[in-house]
Amino acid sequence: MNGAVARWTTALAWLTHPVYVLAGMPMSWGDIAGFLTGIVNVWLAARAHVWNFHFGILNAAILGLVFLQQRLFADASLQVVFIVLNLRGLLQWRAGHTVRESDPVFRLRHGEHAMLVLAAGALYFPLWWVLGLLKGSAPPIDALITSLSIVAQWLLNRRVLENWGWWIVIDLISVPLYLSRGLPLIAALYVVFLALCVQGFLRWRRHVVPQGEAAAA
Repeated sequence: MNGAVARWTTALAWLTHPVYVLAGMPMSWGDIAGFLTGIVNVWLAARAHVWNFHFGILNAAILGLVFLQQRLFADASLQVVFIVLNLRGLLQWRAGHTVRESDPVFRLRHGEHAMLVLAAGALYFPLWWVLGLLKGSAPPIDALITSLSIVAQWLLNRRVLENWGWWIVIDLISVPLYLSRGLPLIAALYVVFLALCVQGFLRWRRHVVPQGEAAAA
């Protein structure tokens, strides 16, 4: 098993090998590809374009390989979860013929907010425990961001307007986290994500259907 992992990490070394330095930080092909696909993913989601899922899958695959090469197995495993969620969202949007920005957007029904907070809490504590066992650098915060992201992606898959509120909270948590880790460029990326999420909320709000006409899946 260790030999197989060693072969994988060696084969993927090019992904994390620095190709140039920006603002005092070494940048690799993995960093660049993750940055670009992440921006395109959120930009397309803000416009309710079905191709956001394709770029979400690509982004998660790139980050998963980067994390695998760095032997961050918990983070790599979580990217598999995000690939599955994006694939499910892609199939849901296509099955419902909701592939354009002008297609219906839904709102959460009364009482569903509390249920989602409880669901995030149910994910949070096991993730905290697992990341602690794996000696993560910030298990409580990493677990919080991951649990919130899973709920946010679930809402995005169902074209629910409130998904943007969850993503905005995630970005507000992520910016100071990455600044504290000495990763100003990644923090700047999440500032861009924050602006795109606000834009996404405003754009999606134009196409909300009355709850009496349709319910969120």
